Amino acid sequence: MSTSPPPPSPSAAARRSRAGGELWRAVSGRVARVVGRAHQTWRRSLQVRVVTITLVASSLLVGGFAFLIADKITTILLDSARSDVRQRVTSGANYAAKQVSFYGQPQEAQLQETIDGTVNYLAGGDPQQTSGVVVAITADDYPNDIQTRTSPSANVQSLISPELRAAIADGKVASQIRTGRLTRETTKYLVYGSPVPTRFGQIELYYLVPLGRQDVTAADARATVVATGVALVILLGLLAALVTRLVVNPVRVAARTAQRLSAGLLDQRMVVNGEDDLALLAASFNQMATNLQRQILRLEEMSRLQRRFTSDVSHELRTPLTTVRMAADLIFAERDEFDPAVARSAELLQAELDRFEELLTDLLEISRFDAGFAMLDSEPTDLVPVVHRVVDRLAGLAERVGVPIELDLPGTPVIAEVDPRRVERVLRNLVGNAVEHGEARPVLITLGIDETAVAITVRDHGVGLKVGEEKLVFNRFWRADPSRARQTGGTGLGLSISLEDARLHGGWLEAWGAPGQGAQFRLTLPARAGDRLTTSPLRLVPADAALPFGGPRDGGPLAIGPGTGGALAIGPAPAGDGQRTEVRS
Repeated sequence: MSTSPPPPSPSAAARRSRAGGELWRAVSGRVARVVGRAHQTWRRSLQVRVVTITLVASSLLVGGFAFLIADKITTILLDSARSDVRQRVTSGANYAAKQVSFYGQPQEAQLQETIDGTVNYLAGGDPQQTSGVVVAITADDYPNDIQTRTSPSANVQSLISPELRAAIADGKVASQIRTGRLTRETTKYLVYGSPVPTRFGQIELYYLVPLGRQDVTAADARATVVATGVALVILLGLLAALVTRLVVNPVRVAARTAQRLSAGLLDQRMVVNGEDDLALLAASFNQMATNLQRQILRLEEMSRLQRRFTSDVSHELRTPLTTVRMAADLIFAERDEFDPAVARSAELLQAELDRFEELLTDLLEISRFDAGFAMLDSEPTDLVPVVHRVVDRLAGLAERVGVPIELDLPGTPVIAEVDPRRVERVLRNLVGNAVEHGEARPVLITLGIDETAVAITVRDHGVGLKVGEEKLVFNRFWRADPSRARQTGGTGLGLSISLEDARLHGGWLEAWGAPGQGAQFRLTLPARAGDRLTTSPLRLVPADAALPFGGPRDGGPLAIGPGTGGALAIGPAPAGDGQRTEVRS
């Protein structure tokens, strides 16, 4: 007695399942890589796209024409065969009708012999004796009296359909194409039938003509058309590739030359061959590159002279400024002994000298940034005392203009590798501007930190910024409202220097503002020198910024405004867990 093999263990089934899953993942991964490379090639290569589109379009066009031509050839061959067989059937029916016209009853003894002789005669009338044509006479109305005769002998009942028999019985000449086996091979036949009238009724005459020769001719024609079409498609593809290469190569050369020019290699030029449109393109490109090189060199020389002039003037002004400063200090110290008008003039002179000295300092700093000589002196620094120093230094100005300063700082030290002098200068400019534009409303300073970055935001509730001014504020000597009276007499270079200080740290300095809602500046620096920033611990848009479509939703404050790089920022306002707030006025 046979026994069935034991079922596989669960472990073996699990191994097979894992192997199948790994195989499927490997195949799908390979297919995905191939599709990805093909998609990348399609997007990057104009030549591939043009050749592919040409091949697809020409294949569809040539395929359509080939189908029409092959169908037309087949139709012509079949119509020719139908016309020939119809003539033979007509003449054969007339001949058969004459032969059987002497018989008045189907039971007559000589009728069957006459039918046999008629069939043999009609079959012998074929000029090609090996054509395979079969002639048959049947009598469906008298099956017991008249037997079916064929020449050559064959069983044709399977090739004569009931529909054809019914059409012949109605007195019509009809035809159809049937496939069957009368010899050793299965062949397609054109079956034509015609009624033969007699004195006792009618009999049926059928011609079965094989269409093998027509099929071979049609197949040869189709093969010729297909081969011609394939050759034409390949030729069109090669022609498209050649033409596209002639056009794309100069464009590629121009692109590579443009890349070298953008990299600073201003002496790169294209080779001009011939006098056609591509040669005109190369010559125009070279002329453009020459003009750009000349203009860039001119601008570089002008920039260098400008930077040198600014630096030289700033240095040269130091000496007379020192002399004027000493004289002004002496006059300012003795101002109580002067007339009130002279004393006021001494105070104005002292204030403007302070501003002039600050302007010279800023110009020297800007010249160092422009010349690329600014150096970063990073060290681990606690930013909380830096913020306190800035607030203490500007406390007098804030008290004078009636703007309270609020601090939102962590209760623990915030350590980052920064240049404390530059960070303090940035904060001094930001807080000073916020106090200047605070409109007697509080200024909030917030400090935040995460694993990779530290951020400080300075928020005021003044007139705010119009759309687009959040980028203009960092331009040199730009002012939102030139007619507005200033309290601090700034130089107009503070935010420009602050932006350069932030970039020197590898950080961001961004601005947000809305009319009537004030403004907020955010300084984001990497916690470790040299790291690359990706996010900021604090939001650029303040939590109390009003939404343009109706205010906060979902039970919590939301903020909307330009995010990093000018993108739109919208989302929940940042929380202040683990922080404390101080108010100074």
